[in-house]
Amino acid sequence: MLGIIKKFFKQQYYLYLVSSATRKFRWVKWGSNIKFYGKPIFSFSKEASIEIEDDVVFINKTEYNYVGIFKPCSIAVRGKAKLKIGKGSGFSGVSIYCRKEIIIGENLTCGGNVFIWDTDFHPIKSDDRIKDDRSAIKNKPIKIGNNVFIGANSIILKGSIIENGAVIGAGSVVSGTIPGNEIWLGNSARFFRKID
Repeated sequence: MLGIIKKFFKQQYYLYLVSSATRKFRWVKWGSNIKFYGKPIFSFSKEASIEIEDDVVFINKTEYNYVGIFKPCSIAVRGKAKLKIGKGSGFSGVSIYCRKEIIIGENLTCGGNVFIWDTDFHPIKSDDRIKDDRSAIKNKPIKIGNNVFIGANSIILKGSIIENGAVIGAGSVVSGTIPGNEIWLGNSARFFRKID
């Protein structure tokens, strides 16, 4: 009986989080059956194009994923940037920062504490940093295909393309194109082997 009561209150908590997110960010296109395990951090521009499709899961506390989550999922979409997250995708303590475009396909399995950034955040040249020249910051779209697995603590940098069925090993840094149905790992990520 206690298990049934706990399950009921957890379901009510998920519904509360989803309804409060959809109320706060009404201009976002929300799918159905989105689940939050713990509270995420969202910062969405009203000028941005944001779509989160059906059956997406955000895990925000270690108690729901014992891989060891350092922080809640945090997703920021700035200005007129575009973010799309495909159905059936799952995230644990992910950091997504979108200034241009991030397109995530269906059924992405995203390990704990992954970073997906389509921007350098700061200018590369020191003179531009000292002047705080925001126009010198480089941004480039990211595209992640369907059925991709990204291992824990990986970093996906601006301009990256990860094709369908690819696997990124834990702790990898991706800054280029990863072909479909291949395993890549390391810093910088290198080809390991094909997936049979």
